[in-house]
Amino acid sequence: MSDHDDRSHVVRRRQLLGSAAAAALALAAGRAGAQPAKSAPAKDVAKAEGGSASLVARPPAGFVPLSLPGRIVRVDKANTLLDNGLWPKQEAATAMLERAMSELTGESDLGRAFAKFVHPADKVAIKPNGIAGRKGATMAANKELVLAVVRGVIAAGVPATNIHIYEQYPSFMAGTRIADKAGVIDPDFPAGITTSVHENKDATMDELPVAGGKTRYVRAFTEATAVINVTQIKDHGICGYTGTLKNITHGSIVNPHDFHAHNASPQIAQLYAQRLVTSRVRLHVTDGFKLIYDEGPLDKNPARRIPHEAVYVCTDPVAMDVIGWGVVEKHRLDAGLPTLKDAGREPTYIRVASELGLGVFDKNHIRLREVRI
Repeated sequence: MSDHDDRSHVVRRRQLLGSAAAAALALAAGRAGAQPAKSAPAKDVAKAEGGSASLVARPPAGFVPLSLPGRIVRVDKANTLLDNGLWPKQEAATAMLERAMSELTGESDLGRAFAKFVHPADKVAIKPNGIAGRKGATMAANKELVLAVVRGVIAAGVPATNIHIYEQYPSFMAGTRIADKAGVIDPDFPAGITTSVHENKDATMDELPVAGGKTRYVRAFTEATAVINVTQIKDHGICGYTGTLKNITHGSIVNPHDFHAHNASPQIAQLYAQRLVTSRVRLHVTDGFKLIYDEGPLDKNPARRIPHEAVYVCTDPVAMDVIGWGVVEKHRLDAGLPTLKDAGREPTYIRVASELGLGVFDKNHIRLREVRI
């Protein structure tokens, strides 16, 4: 069990919203792959974001979502997977999430724990990650954990009709087993829950200049007032590591392919730093029942996919990606593989995200609470 010392000068998100928003002009060059320039003054950012300022989400009156920079809870449990070795048992996923949320918030009741992040008046979007499960549902954010999240949100007072689960493509959603390719939702989910796939085109906002290019965030994201990110721990052939930050950015825009150059750094950080993103994403839940430590993000080599049997929760995407990146590096070392830096794909965007005020990068300032049940 480790519980690192939490320093008093840990960066707090609200204090740095200005620098996070300043990401809109942080690249001087005209292409998404260009190297970062210095961040622009906040007054220039408002001009750059233009009409997107109206898309900044605001919590219901009187409600302040809990924010815990640098704090992560990890819950481990043995023998959580079904006989196929792929999917978790529902009782395990539920118990692990309940304990993780309790440790994070100090609330023993799951509904009260989720009520720290969502309000009954919120429109809640949940973004799982299913790309590696598109063939055979072998590696994805599992429906069992997402279902436990949904139940927690409902217990917090959010009507089922105000909860929406979205993914990029039908095969990705099917990989999570939340809904099939035809959009039929699994019967275990409460009536009223809706799902959609945006196929990188379902957006209504105007184009936004960001990361040296332009993009639009999809409607399922922009119409939500609160977003819960349910992601994984995976190696990535382009950017080295994919976890909390990238699942939101490249999973919620219409042109993710335009933001892959130079190992997608600093583009991932710049895309996440937009105020329409930081004002919405309230909680990160990492499905660590399995992980991929090489040849990701697709599940190309089953030998590189291994059990991990952990669930993580936090509000800090940078800190979580630092920890996830470290887990991948450990398994690469154990397998005799080079570090991601030596492999030419160090995920430098995580450090950039910290520099933009999105979270804590220094491991000495990350407080990781590990519990085994």
